[in-house]
Amino acid sequence: MFSKLLIANRGEIACRVIATAKRLGIPTVAVFSDADSDALHTKLADEAVHIGPSPARESYLRIDAIIDAALTTGATAIHPGYGFLSENAAFANACAENGIIFVGPPASAIEAMGSKAAAKQIMEEAGVPLVPGYHGADQASAVLKASADAMGYPVLLKATAGGGGKGMRQVWHADEFEEALAAAQREASSSFGDDTMLVEKYLTRPRHVEVQVFCDNHGEGVYLAERDCSVQRRHQKVIEEAPAPGMTDTLREAMGETAVTAARAIDYRGAGTVEFLLDEDGSFYFMEMNTRLQVEHPVTEMITGQDLVEWQLRVASGEALPLSQSQIRIEGHALEARIYAEDPDNDFLPMTGTLSFLQTPCESAHVRVDTGVVQGDDISIYYDPMIAKLVVWDETRDRALERLAQALSNYRVGGTTTNIPFLYNLAVSAPFRAADLDTSFIQRHNDLLFTESKEQTKTLLPIAALALICEREQSAARCNPCLDPWSPWDALDSWRLNQSHSQHFRIKLGDEEREFHIEQRAKTLSIVTGEERTDITGNLSGAELTFELNGHRRAATVAADGDHYTVFLEGRSFSFEHLQPDTGEQDSASGDGGLHAPMNGTVVALLAEQGTAVEADAPLMVMEAMKMEHTIRAPAAGVVTQFYFNAGDLVDGGALLLALEESGEDA
Repeated sequence: MFSKLLIANRGEIACRVIATAKRLGIPTVAVFSDADSDALHTKLADEAVHIGPSPARESYLRIDAIIDAALTTGATAIHPGYGFLSENAAFANACAENGIIFVGPPASAIEAMGSKAAAKQIMEEAGVPLVPGYHGADQASAVLKASADAMGYPVLLKATAGGGGKGMRQVWHADEFEEALAAAQREASSSFGDDTMLVEKYLTRPRHVEVQVFCDNHGEGVYLAERDCSVQRRHQKVIEEAPAPGMTDTLREAMGETAVTAARAIDYRGAGTVEFLLDEDGSFYFMEMNTRLQVEHPVTEMITGQDLVEWQLRVASGEALPLSQSQIRIEGHALEARIYAEDPDNDFLPMTGTLSFLQTPCESAHVRVDTGVVQGDDISIYYDPMIAKLVVWDETRDRALERLAQALSNYRVGGTTTNIPFLYNLAVSAPFRAADLDTSFIQRHNDLLFTESKEQTKTLLPIAALALICEREQSAARCNPCLDPWSPWDALDSWRLNQSHSQHFRIKLGDEEREFHIEQRAKTLSIVTGEERTDITGNLSGAELTFELNGHRRAATVAADGDHYTVFLEGRSFSFEHLQPDTGEQDSASGDGGLHAPMNGTVVALLAEQGTAVEADAPLMVMEAMKMEHTIRAPAAGVVTQFYFNAGDLVDGGALLLALEESGEDA
């Protein structure tokens, strides 16, 4: 085995590799950027080396800095994790040139699969079935569009050097092609430095089923079952599971053997994933091969009982595969939910923020949490906004789904918006439980998954009021622990002589501002809004709020961050802000006739000329955050009178991006 291992990555995968290496007795070296100076992976490793500023291109994507860190610390091997340089042939070659073992496939295999167009040709020659499409070298937009027109819409544009859903766009109609192509090329160029595209026929109801393959340096190759990754947004996976529901032994064997054939066609070594589209009639087609460990590899580990990172390390050090094909067994069912800082209600827009509150479900043989963050860490604009991977296992899919729903209800994050409530809705939805899966699952069940999951305002309001009062009392007690509970002057219940104990509050609950009075009598709060009065009792112990409302006793968790509160209740969460009295010192930003940044990010492109008239919904500007593009569109017809930022500028969320003088005409 290696004398020392450097992990050329960050976040949960770096933490995972460090844990496995430590268990095998291998000393570890972490690398970090400015943004990650206090990151969890740097604390878990035996050594840590600074490699540059926060942007990935200036740190984690710098081959020279990472090679230098390995040479300086005496690391004899580098594990690339996934993302960043994990599928970079130049990096694999640089490792070899410096006598460092690259824990991954040979550079030739990475190069073979690095171009989707070249990969399709290799697979075709190997007899692997392909989706119809254009994979040619002529990249003229007219040629690409003609190919799309000829095969018929919908089509899928894909960056040949891409992965992780970057540089991909569905095109449903011919008149959408040019805009979609330009967006896909921009994203591909930004993410991979290569905007070469291919065009494929888009299957309307396929499943995304991928096969985990492993090859060693002794000519042996195996497949470790399959994973269903059909539930996706923006071509990125949301929930993955293994084995794929409804998979027969015959189909599993056919797909597995085809995947191993694909790996052998490029003389593959190490862990890889062959991705297929599985059509409704049982036909399957090669999509691409990821020449690295996948984010969703834990579900394969859970059903096979194998540590795939350990397999990687053993194979890279020259050992044979730990098991033969006949020795690999599948037991039970596993699901993985990706916990992201994002807003599902706003097209899954990535979010930033400080993790002011973080409470994870208890880990066990049934529940696993892979994460690279702790409470107090920042989710920055520089990297993917994934907070953790929540993995569950049980003997059957139904029981595993129960585990997932329970674990999601116990996963609580404050300080940023997350997709946890959405994941909970998805996990308990009837179509998902019935395994009615395909890659358009979220779009097909949009009304079901995005139905308001929170309780009615009249129920949430008293809970918010109780949380606000209890947290205020706790805060006051912390500041002045000598309060006399019997003195009216030290009372925190708004005591007044010969008057009701009443306080006036204004909060923002969702998009609504609500005003109410709280009348306090002993332990009972009466929340008064207009003519309505609701009584609630309860107390707050630490972050745990117990209360009784309408004769129903329940428990919730409260995360307070200044004037912002998040309440976690039975698999759901709701946030509210305590609005302080307006003293006239705050300027209103409303009515400024402009568009504001929906997130922290970077301006990628200006799509309109200053002074030009635009129609409603016209694209005006493209922003990028966490490797994801977001197009700013005109809310109405008008004239763009001024841009306040240029391409390449960093922008804070909420900043005024441009001025639009609306014409008042319908477009």
